[in-house]
Amino acid sequence: MNNTAIAFSGNIPEKYDTYLGPMLFEPYAVDIASRIHIGYKQASILELACGTGRVTKHLRSSLPSSVQVFATDFNADMLDVAKNKNHGQKIEWGLADAQDLPFQDGNFDVVVCQFGFMFVPDKAKAFAEAFRVLKKGGTIIFSTWDSLANNHLFDMANNIVSGYFPETPPIFYHIPFSLFDTKELDALVRSAGFSDIKIELLKKEAVSPSAKDAAIGMVEGNPMQRFILEKNPSLFDTIRNDVEKQIGSQFGDRPLKASMQAWIVEANKK
Repeated sequence: MNNTAIAFSGNIPEKYDTYLGPMLFEPYAVDIASRIHIGYKQASILELACGTGRVTKHLRSSLPSSVQVFATDFNADMLDVAKNKNHGQKIEWGLADAQDLPFQDGNFDVVVCQFGFMFVPDKAKAFAEAFRVLKKGGTIIFSTWDSLANNHLFDMANNIVSGYFPETPPIFYHIPFSLFDTKELDALVRSAGFSDIKIELLKKEAVSPSAKDAAIGMVEGNPMQRFILEKNPSLFDTIRNDVEKQIGSQFGDRPLKASMQAWIVEANKK
């Protein structure tokens, strides 16, 4: 998980949250938080890969103050942004590797993760860890993007950037969209011990104030920034401007609107 190809560090987390957060993650954050129903006050929720804290914010605001919310991420810089955004809220924060969680068995009522399991090298181990830390009767709820081909905005951006580096195209855009096969999802969750598995395709609309804002997020708000700067920094502005021009032509400008879709998975520990 320490691969620089997927590292969200430096100024990337702030741009990720500013430009990609409202466009891509906020619609799904609202949805995933709305799926969590706690029938009693004394409960605990563990969020994995909390990123910049969008789901965390909705969890805290929608649940009784007596419900404990533990928000974790593998990336310290992302976690810092999340803490600053949720300053003063009753949230326990911590660095944690989803493959080796620092919690006791049967500690949580719900484990939630928005768009995080795609980045974990050993996914089977991560789901097994989620199962381990859940109480009997607990629930896991998580989301993962559908394929890159079915998320046309990023598919276009990937093709544009790859066109500048045909011999060594970037790999990053493929990683978030790598865990989309429903048979694989079902097998991973079932093998970890979960039952009552539900997998739902959820379509949303990505809306950005402008094609420029979207392009900044897609080029500078993720590890694609580092790839371009390492390969040829003189091309950085050219590539970002090209992405802006082409996505604006395809999806409009002021605002930019594009369809997006993801899988939402819910399962129980009996």
